[in-house]
Formats: sequence, C-alpha cells, structure tokens
Amino acid sequence: MGRRRNNGRKVDGILVLDKPGGCTSNEILQRVKRMFGAAKVGHTGSLDPLATGVLPLCFGEATKFSQYLLDSDKAYVVKAKWGEKTNTADADGEVVERCATDGLTRELLESTLPDFRGGIEQVPSMFSALKHKGQPLYKLARQGLEVEREARKVHIVQLDLLDFDTEHFSLFVACSKGTYIRNLVEDIAVAIGNLAHVVELRRTWAGPYVESQAKTVEVLSETLDLGGHQALDQLLLPLSSSVDHWPCLTLSESSTFYLRNGNPVQVPGAPLDGWVKLIGPDEEFIGVGELQDDGLVAPRRLISNCN
Repeated sequence: MGRRRNNGRKVDGILVLDKPGGCTSNEILQRVKRMFGAAKVGHTGSLDPLATGVLPLCFGEATKFSQYLLDSDKAYVVKAKWGEKTNTADADGEVVERCATDGLTRELLESTLPDFRGGIEQVPSMFSALKHKGQPLYKLARQGLEVEREARKVHIVQLDLLDFDTEHFSLFVACSKGTYIRNLVEDIAVAIGNLAHVVELRRTWAGPYVESQAKTVEVLSETLDLGGHQALDQLLLPLSSSVDHWPCLTLSESSTFYLRNGNPVQVPGAPLDGWVKLIGPDEEFIGVGELQDDGLVAPRRLISNCN
C-alpha cells in the first residue's frame, strides 16, 4: 500500500491553547487540527485529562522547535484533597487508602515545603505516559500490571502554599521538565504523615507562553464561524516566539548563506556557549543554532525555506 496522502492545509505557527479538562492532550490536539484543517500539528508535552491550561500547539514548521518547549520549565496551580490516596494520584482514579486528617496545620505544611524545593527525585507513577518496552505505563497499569521504575531527578524552582484547610490545600509550583505534580502532592502529604491526591490542576505557563495568551476551544470555534481559516490563522504566534527568550544573533548575508548550507559561521558578538535564535539580514527568523567549542555558530534547526 502507498503512503496515505495528507490533504490538510500548510499552516505554520504556534497556538497557545487553553486545554479544557476531561480530555487527553491528543484528543484536543486532533480537534483543533480539524478546526484549522491543518496538515501537521504537534503538542509540547501532555497534560492529564483532569488538567487544564497552557498547552502550546506547534503547526507545520513550528514542530521543528517543539522539543525546546518540551524541555522548558513550566508552572502550575494545583489543588489537592487531604486524607485519601488514589491509584492514579488524582481524582480520576479509585481511592485505595484513607486516613484521618487530625493534626494537620498550615504551619506543619509550610515547614515541610522547603524539603521539596530545588533538586529532588521522583519515582514516576504507573499512570504516566512514560514507556516501558514501547508501552506507555498507564496502559500497563490499566491491565493491573506494575513494573519497576527508576527515580528521576527534577528541579522545583518555586513552591508556594496558596491555600490551606483540613480538607484541601493549594500550591503554586514552577518546575523543570519531567516533574509529576501528582507525585509531588503525594510525597508532600506522606512527609507530614498523611495522604493526598490532586483534584484540580492548571498549567499557568510553559516556557515563554503564559496563561493570558491562551485561547479556549470556544474562542477558536467562534473565530472559525465568523472568519474562517484566515481568521483562525491570525491567532497563531510566529515560529520565533518559541525561542524569544534565547540570545538573538543577526546574521550577515554571507553568514546566512553558509548557515543555510549547513556550515558553522563566525558571528561577532555571539555568546561563549549555549543556544541562539538566528535572524537573517532581512530580519526574518531563520532558525536556531548552537555555539561550538571553537566559537563558531552551528545550525541546528532551520525553517524549510532556509534549506
């Protein structure tokens, strides 16, 4: 059989979606893809079905830069319920253990939080998207299977208590990629001799994108009804926005030519190391590069019209 032809539109850009609760990230991605009639869309890290908030979607050429968004820090507001542990660590699961909540105080919780700031280790939940021999852990968990998982190092940049009572508590968490908020909530509760699970979770920013930029599905639907695909496309952010927080280098015409042909170049004023955003002589976004040990800028990801 031949490869199935994709007849979707060529759409390039980044949509900051306000993911609704009650669906997977892939389910909402496919719905938005159909609304745009786009040929190619990818997301930048899954949110649990229960979770809402900032989910950047990369259209077309933007998928080349999705990895950098996946690797970026993120922030959440989480609400948890005391006294109950579920098999999924959130309200979508079944309660498997209960305990009394006597003796819980705001002061006790606040005194525990410093132990969870900075570098910590987490053992991923069986109800996670990590894969074991090609199978997502959550699929194995639904079959009643459990496999050994290695602890992973993550970094909690900020951890603040927002609200507290003997039934619920709420936290603001800014963290590195790969952090499981459900695990964090469980571990904090265990540290003070109790149980807890997530009942609400909202991502407030992801990399350079913040909650105020996020568009709901309802806004997308209204925009499509009023102005069609052309109006929807106006909601997309440029490809360069994914790396706007990186150092920016403007290239000469000759440097642009060599970079487009895969050659490292010398750029005056370049940083000593790290990744950089590349701008051509006509102020167009070319892609991203990385500083080599010899001081030259090597091309890493270039948009197609620069190849």
